[in-house]
Amino acid sequence: MVQPLLALRGVSKRYGAVHALDGVDLDVATGEVVALIGDNGAGKSTLIKIIAGVVTPDTGVVEFQGRPVTIHSPHAAASLGIATVFQDLALCENLDVVANLYLGHERLIPTVGRLGAWLDEIGMERRALALLRELAVKIPSVRTPVAMLSGGQRQSVAIARSLIGEPQVVLLDEPTAALGVEQTAHVLELILRLRDRGLGVVVVSHNLSNVLAIASRAVVLRLGRNNGTFVLPGATQEQLVAAITGATDARAAAATAAPSSDEPAGDE
Repeated sequence: MVQPLLALRGVSKRYGAVHALDGVDLDVATGEVVALIGDNGAGKSTLIKIIAGVVTPDTGVVEFQGRPVTIHSPHAAASLGIATVFQDLALCENLDVVANLYLGHERLIPTVGRLGAWLDEIGMERRALALLRELAVKIPSVRTPVAMLSGGQRQSVAIARSLIGEPQVVLLDEPTAALGVEQTAHVLELILRLRDRGLGVVVVSHNLSNVLAIASRAVVLRLGRNNGTFVLPGATQEQLVAAITGATDARAAAATAAPSSDEPAGDE
């Protein structure tokens, strides 16, 4: 079996009396798209925040490239090679595409004979153009303010920004939420390009059609616990829904409790 790039083992997180996660496992391999699915309150956001270094787990082990790691901050996650694109995208609408891509990672040119440095505007622009071409992202110009971009273009810019630090794992939280059909298709194609670049990709999504289109595995969380891992293609949307809602568990419990046809019925 191929060693996973990222692995979580028995991860738990409690908020007071609420058990957000209870012994959750997750594997992500190189060049794989893993969909993390579940109903609201299933624990998906908490799990993503733990991997991203925003939340610290109470118990469990996180492994990266086969060794245990402690991800105590977003900076620690980035240093390992884990990038996250949250649903709010965190883009600065008044800045252009280049400035957003390099925000916090600006390239500098040291000045000669004095203290300080100049922003390498030309170098950043060239790299931005090259990266967006590699990802087949279509925007009017890298100098276009983000405020003038469509929802799909903004999502693409946010995903492209996550690659500036050369990560090995990218976490995407609801990347197609509130997008139209055409914009959704472009974002799904972009996710597949991340996979083809050899990245491990975790996608949180409520859209099961999108999950079936891009993921190689779907990991289901229900009430903070693992409730099935499905290899795709191979599983149906109905099977995923049953695992998300707990219908599979209910059927299994009913089958176990039901008396056989040759047993006498109990008194009512």
